[in-house]
Amino acid sequence: MAGFDTALGGLLDHRGRSCLGGPTFDELRTALDHCGEYGGTVSAIELPEAQWNRVSPKYVVVDMVGLLIFGVIATGVTAVWPILSGEPLAWIPAAVLGAVFLISVALTPRRVRSIGYQLRADDLLFRRGIMFRRIVAVPYGRMQLVDINRGPIDRALGLSELKFVTAAAGTGVVIPGLPEADADHLRDELVALAESRRAGL
Repeated sequence: MAGFDTALGGLLDHRGRSCLGGPTFDELRTALDHCGEYGGTVSAIELPEAQWNRVSPKYVVVDMVGLLIFGVIATGVTAVWPILSGEPLAWIPAAVLGAVFLISVALTPRRVRSIGYQLRADDLLFRRGIMFRRIVAVPYGRMQLVDINRGPIDRALGLSELKFVTAAAGTGVVIPGLPEADADHLRDELVALAESRRAGL
């Protein structure tokens, strides 16, 4: 990257702005860093100004219920051997799993707040994750299926899960925790945008 810094420095004036007009050196460096993270499909310079749509805070309950079910089953399985063997050291895996479970529960509200999406001119941008951030840009013209799922807990809380699949299997996106009205509206809007892009409008 040092060679890039030297080469690019020749195109910048003393204020750090491109002699050709455009973003500053720092903005260009940030763009390159983000392009590597987003696979070159996201306009990274626009991201700091982006307004993300958040999922409903009620989704914390849905996520916690899923964690509780998984935690009880996993802890129960790992506790079978210590109970049968009577070995104190055999409780170590169960204790470690319990600690990881408690940390996951504590981070649930922050993890839910990290989920967001935005509709841009040509694609939908979706992000989630705390330590391992995932950001996906899906062009409207590549959307093939937009579906809404509502599990029992989601229905009780008035939430929906929006799923859309593209031509590339690895770029399917699921947006959880949407209020039912927002999910229906977003589905209709995405379908309309996808049809218009495929029609070349």
